[in-house]
Amino acid sequence: MPKHSRTRTRRWFRLDNAALIFPAIMRRHWNNCFRLSVTLHEDVDPAVLEQAVKALEPRFPTMFVRLRTGFFWYFLEQIREPVRVQPEYAYPLTHMSRSELRKSCLRVLYFRNRIAVEFFHSVTDGTGGLIFVKNLAARYLSIKYGLEIPAEDGVLDPGEAPRPEELRDCFQECAGPRAAGGAEEKVLRLRGTPEPDRFRHLITGVVDTRALLDAAHAQGVSVSAFLAAVMAEAVQRRQAAECPPRKWKPIKITVPVNLRQLYGKDTMRNFALTVNIGFDPRDGEYSLAEICRQMTHQLAAEAVPQKMSAKIAANVNPQRSLALRLAPLPLKTLVMRLVYSARGESGGCLNVSNLGRASVPAVMEPYISRFEFIIGVQYTYPNNCSVLSYGGRTCINMIRSIRESELERLFFSRLVELGVPVEIESNERKD
Repeated sequence: MPKHSRTRTRRWFRLDNAALIFPAIMRRHWNNCFRLSVTLHEDVDPAVLEQAVKALEPRFPTMFVRLRTGFFWYFLEQIREPVRVQPEYAYPLTHMSRSELRKSCLRVLYFRNRIAVEFFHSVTDGTGGLIFVKNLAARYLSIKYGLEIPAEDGVLDPGEAPRPEELRDCFQECAGPRAAGGAEEKVLRLRGTPEPDRFRHLITGVVDTRALLDAAHAQGVSVSAFLAAVMAEAVQRRQAAECPPRKWKPIKITVPVNLRQLYGKDTMRNFALTVNIGFDPRDGEYSLAEICRQMTHQLAAEAVPQKMSAKIAANVNPQRSLALRLAPLPLKTLVMRLVYSARGESGGCLNVSNLGRASVPAVMEPYISRFEFIIGVQYTYPNNCSVLSYGGRTCINMIRSIRESELERLFFSRLVELGVPVEIESNERKD
């Protein structure tokens, strides 16, 4: 590949294995998107931000793309016109329409001192998105303040051409010899009163990372397992308040697993799978300590290369089928929708997605106050939770498409009981 050449021939990319499902399951008012943002100590200069976005185009070719429809498959095509930055105009993760995705699969927004990027999930996952936002912040600070920023902590060399592995669909390489089988048990479905205008409520709990680590370590588990356990306990408290024990259902939390760490890969495309971990309250009452042990043991048992390879094979093998490959796109879309409706979101109550700790080169730290990660609600999940830490603070974002806020109240109040003080921020509107 020529070094940063600007050719008028637009490159196109096959959707990676995880990305294939997202265009197929889109609805008129819903699709699968997520958001990453960086908050600076000074207000954003839109002109400089636009320069920074343009400077990233050659380094991240799979990000600056639009969704196209072929006869057999959807695909991504590089966009010719640069992405224009926009002032934040609504609530986070406003619906990306099909017409918008035909122009660009990402948005770059700014509001006061915050830069946010919203991604259609076919482009990348949270890890790839975080790398992109770090690099956007690095280019912005470099242009604005003349900083010399080293290529470390996820910041890439802007003069380097994209490495082939960054563009690769790693699912194809990591599928196991045997596909995992069997449908998961049906679990509790959270319900509520939908917002008629599709408004997304966002409540952010900002906590001290050290206090959160101490609370998790007191239970002998990781932060991800701890937060999943506290969330599962909150879900069960809500279930117990809403229906009698004879109607209780299993509680499971969907936790994404970053496969790059398991397989030593470095792709910028999707490379994560989810596991559903939890307990069945019909077996008897579980204490938080017991839920934590269940969560950490189940997560450790599932997040191993052998089991992940079997799950990957279950997704990849149908794609390799000659019959499916030759089927026209409308038929593929129908099949994928039916499969997703039957199995896609049936195994969990909601997501708890923890991206861990964001780090940047030391020269950038004085300019950045925090990073945030927000995943949208699923088609049948009215609630979701996403977590990201930076600079000793952890932002826990809970988003919902329903009016009821009881789950957030139960979850955050329980953290406070466990010695993790929470500062609450919200976009709640006054009716």
